[in-house]
Amino acid sequence: MTGAAAEGRERLYLFDTTLRDGAQTNGVDFTVADKLRVLALLDRLGVDYVEAGYPGANPTDTQLFAEKHDAKARVTAFGMTKRPGRSASNDPGVAALLAANADAICFVAKSSAYQVRVALETTKEENLASIRESVEAAIAAGREALVDCEHFFDGFKEDPDFALACARTAYEAGARWVVLCDTNGGTLPHEVEAIVAEVVKVVPGTNVGIHAHNDTEQAVANSLAAVRAGARQIQGTLNGLGERCGNANLCSLIPTLLLKKDFAERFDIGVGEEALGELVHVSRTLDEMLNRAPDRHAPYVGESAFATKAGIHASAILKDPATYEHVAPEKVGNRRRVMVSDQAGRSNVLSELERLGVPVDRKDPRIARLLDEVKEREALGYSYEAADASFALLARRMLGSVPDYFAVERFKVNVERRYNAQGELVTVAEAIVKVKVDDETLISAAEGNGPVNALDVALRKDLGKYQPFISGLHLTDYRVRVLNGGTEAVTRVLIESADETGDRWTTVGVSPNIIDASFEALLDSITWKLLKEGAPA
Repeated sequence: MTGAAAEGRERLYLFDTTLRDGAQTNGVDFTVADKLRVLALLDRLGVDYVEAGYPGANPTDTQLFAEKHDAKARVTAFGMTKRPGRSASNDPGVAALLAANADAICFVAKSSAYQVRVALETTKEENLASIRESVEAAIAAGREALVDCEHFFDGFKEDPDFALACARTAYEAGARWVVLCDTNGGTLPHEVEAIVAEVVKVVPGTNVGIHAHNDTEQAVANSLAAVRAGARQIQGTLNGLGERCGNANLCSLIPTLLLKKDFAERFDIGVGEEALGELVHVSRTLDEMLNRAPDRHAPYVGESAFATKAGIHASAILKDPATYEHVAPEKVGNRRRVMVSDQAGRSNVLSELERLGVPVDRKDPRIARLLDEVKEREALGYSYEAADASFALLARRMLGSVPDYFAVERFKVNVERRYNAQGELVTVAEAIVKVKVDDETLISAAEGNGPVNALDVALRKDLGKYQPFISGLHLTDYRVRVLNGGTEAVTRVLIESADETGDRWTTVGVSPNIIDASFEALLDSITWKLLKEGAPA
């Protein structure tokens, strides 16, 4: 249930700061188009507030807030309270916030006596005046006001009276939300719960929020502890983006709030069951936009979140998934993965074959031979737990057949370091591939930014009648691992591929020669795509 709080439940509000605090992540650089796309994702998800940026701080955010945004969520502008020694009406930062097309304004204010003394070099009284006058200016302009009480928990431990005075001043000036920030991320859950319990004696919990950083891996736990103590707004980011170690991860918090009894029975949030089922999609979409590899081990949304490797676990899961799953993966848009590896049992193999759509009789004696083959090949360096498509091809070849769509008669890769026409020293990789499709021989050549890339481009450049089937195929990840030392080391290559439908699969190749290992994985990737599309042999 979304919107107004369900009968008998309290309303808990979600505030997303992916586009502001998350933008401080190393390697993250949002364009205006990126921000608008993420804003749309968050709006469909159902968060209550989207902090879209800091108008006046950079051209991107200034441009973003120059336009109105059609969103159900309250689009929020972030900025500082007025500077000490000047009025709110004469502060350019406050002016930029008031001029922004935003539903709400979130002011950041020091709430630590130490920070006021050292960082701001001003007095406690002037700091309180900055909070009060900034909030009053926002309300006078018809905006909802929030105050992020920066360094609140550290400040409370040092001088609780001043920290509480900052929170009280913001609330009494009219702030809708007084947000307690664990800015340095060093506070522990029991401390958060105890301190928030003191704050809600001064400011009603329905006006108190929590903004936790993850420097001790406690941001999600700290957010939940604050809610238990009375806070009713949680700030966080998708995938836990944020400076240093990141912020509280909304991709972990949202399903916990909806699926765990202690919270689900007490609170109503703006995210419904249908939107929850899109959580994995939202998480992966953001990673793709930022060209980041998804965290395979992320709770709820990671590829390994519902993965089982041990044979005895797989056997139990096939009987009842609840034996090793705390929630159903489908609830968040994820899926169960029973992996095949050298630790696998018959149950792992049967489960993975069923998921991959490989028809098989459970009593087929070839299953045991397939399991033995997997273990022998993994001893050579293969890893099928991370290469589902290569496993499916191996299984189909042992249990039935895989069409011989094409045959690679030869390939050549050349890497040359030379001067180009501009006199610059460059390294150029070129590849030539000779392929036979039916009775037709096809030769393709291509350049790439490395030998594997050149080989990939050449191989997919012309496959004759099969070209339409692979036109949407592209590689999304390439990983290499050296399995033993020395100049004759065996190399394992894992290639992740995707197509125009959004489907993804991984293939593996192993060889002392990295080019051979890469080519083996590339061939499996193309073959799996053709098989998946039902291409005629």
